Parts: sequence; structure tokens; C-alpha cells
Amino acid sequence: MKYNKLFIISLLLLSACGEKKQSETPANQNAGENTISLTEAQMKNAGIATAKMEIREMSSILKLNGMIDVPPQNMVSISVPMGGYLKSTKLLPGMHITKGEVIAVMQDQQYIQMQQDYLTAKAKYSFLEKEYQRQKDLNQSQASSDKVYQQVESDYRSQQILITSLGEKLKLAGINVASINNEKFQSSINIYAPISGYVSSVNVNIGKYVAPTDVLFELVDPSDLHLALKVFEKDLDKLYIGQKLKAYSNSQPEKKYDGTIILIGRNLSEDHNTEVHCHFETNDKYLVPGTYMNADIEVKNTRSNVLQTDAIVRFENKEYVFKATNKNQFEMMEVTTGISENGYTQITPSQKEDFTNENFVVHGAYSLLMMMKNTEE
Repeated sequence: MKYNKLFIISLLLLSACGEKKQSETPANQNAGENTISLTEAQMKNAGIATAKMEIREMSSILKLNGMIDVPPQNMVSISVPMGGYLKSTKLLPGMHITKGEVIAVMQDQQYIQMQQDYLTAKAKYSFLEKEYQRQKDLNQSQASSDKVYQQVESDYRSQQILITSLGEKLKLAGINVASINNEKFQSSINIYAPISGYVSSVNVNIGKYVAPTDVLFELVDPSDLHLALKVFEKDLDKLYIGQKLKAYSNSQPEKKYDGTIILIGRNLSEDHNTEVHCHFETNDKYLVPGTYMNADIEVKNTRSNVLQTDAIVRFENKEYVFKATNKNQFEMMEVTTGISENGYTQITPSQKEDFTNENFVVHGAYSLLMMMKNTEE
């Protein structure tokens, strides 16, 4: 009798454990290859929440790189049309200059020779002018032959041309023609800054002879800096005149400079890229021509289907979302993702289906993935 009671108690305990284990196991947990069903308790513990796909206009960031440049009219190469020796200069690379100030003094004996030729030509012109008037009067009264009159007139006109030519050469050399006289010649000339800005390079030293083709200094006016960006052919249709951007350097990526696209190149290089010129909204002393810069341009795309980024799980180098099929039942489906912005990600299903009215798991997606894969194992 005692043994019968013990046997009955054991059967009751085993039956209770079996019922408890059966109640904790979800019904049809792996109903299909990519489908999972959960109990209400599992739904609550995993924090499962669903939502429909939304249609939003997403924007992406186009990252470009380039270099700070200045337009040709803001770069000046200083040379001496007549050549000469550099007598003095105070310029150093990086030095600021003001338009009209003396930046160098040149000296050469040819400047003296040009002034001598000019004064000699003027003296001879005075004689020829009087002779021309005299022969003109004589010719009118038939006291002089036409041949003599024509020869004097030719010499007079030639001398006028010579004086004009020598005067223009003196002006080109930087010598004021009005200040030339017989008592004092100018042996040196001043070179004046044609723009305000700074000196980018100094290519001569004092005492060096420079030819007319030599560049003494290079000056830059930084008032109109440009950012020249390299853009590949496939991205050209995303850009337009007036588009805004943020530029920054590698050394100071946290310091952003606002800019605007002002010109888009139309000639492609061998690498199928072209230059896009941008204008900085404000000038900064740290913006120097030749500096390499990066730029972020916000590009607007077409309206797309999007889900919250938390809805997307990654497994075996593929991306998936969970679609709600029935109550507490979910199907894992592969998708292709696009742009992510403000917590939402562009979604393209692998199969061409309409998911406008479908619900997807937006919270607890990774919990579902872990339960599904653990069950399969």
C-alpha cells in the first residue's frame, strides 16, 4: 500500500512538469523556413513593436575633394617689360601688400639711353617742324620744288612717329615722360603693386638681372577665393548652380566653411571627371590657395519607402526585415537598403511586391533573429 502511494505521487509530479514545459513552449515556433511565431509572453519580453513603411524624401551626402584656388584675374605675375637689375625690394612670401605701393626698384643703363633718345628726337623734331612750315610756304609761292617740300614733310612725319614710339616705351618701362628734362635723367624705375593682397612667391634677389620674360614676384588677391572640386560624371546630375555645401580641411575637420556652387564644368577628363567651382560665403585668413579641402554636399533624392533603422538586421552579410503575417507571427525577408537619415533607412524589397499596408517589426528585430536561429539549431 505504501509503495502504491509513492507511485501515484510520482506520476502526478511528472504530469505537472510536462504541462508546465508544454505551456512555456510557443506554438508553431518554426512554422516555415523564414517564419517564427511567439507567445504573448515572448512578445512582451522581446519588446516587439510594429509599424508600416513610410514614404519620405531622403537626402544623401555627396562627399567630394578638391583644392582652394583663385580666378586668373586675382593672380598677378610681376615682370619688367624692359628688363634690368633688381636694385631693392622688401617683399617676402606671405607679406601683405596694398595696391599702388612700391614693391621693387629696378636699375639699368638702357633706361638712361631711352631718355636720351627721346630728348634727342624731340630736339630734332623742333627743327624739322620749323623747316616743314618754311618749305610749305615756299612751295605755295612756287619758290621751292615739290620734291624738296615732300622730302621735308616725310622727315617731319617720321620724327613725329619716332617721338610717340619712344614715349610709349618710356611709359611701359615706368618712366614719366613729362618729368624728363635735359638736366636730369632717371636711372631707376619703381615697380608698383597692381592689386591688394599678399605675396605668394619671390623669384629674384637684389642685384640679379632679369629679362622681360622673367617673373619677379607672384601676387594673390584673396578676396575671391574659389574651391575647385573634382566630380565624377555619374554625380554631375545631382549638382546645380546655387547648391549649398560644407567644406573642411583634413587638419581641421571640425571647422566647417559654408560655400555655394557657382560653376559646373562641362568638359570631362580622361578619368571622366570635371571641376565644380564653389564660392566661400565668408573669407578666412586660414583659407590659402593650394590647400586641399573636402566638401559635403546634401543631395535630394526621390521619395522612397523607408523603415526605422532599428527594423533592419544583418545576418550572413545580408540585410533582412521581419514582416508581420499573422498575430504574433513574423516572416524574415531579405531587403536592399539605401540612404539612412534621421533614424530612417531607404528600403527596397528583393521581390517586387507592394508593402504599403504591411506591418514590420521596428523594435526587437534582433531578438526575433536570435530566437529564430537558436530554434533552427
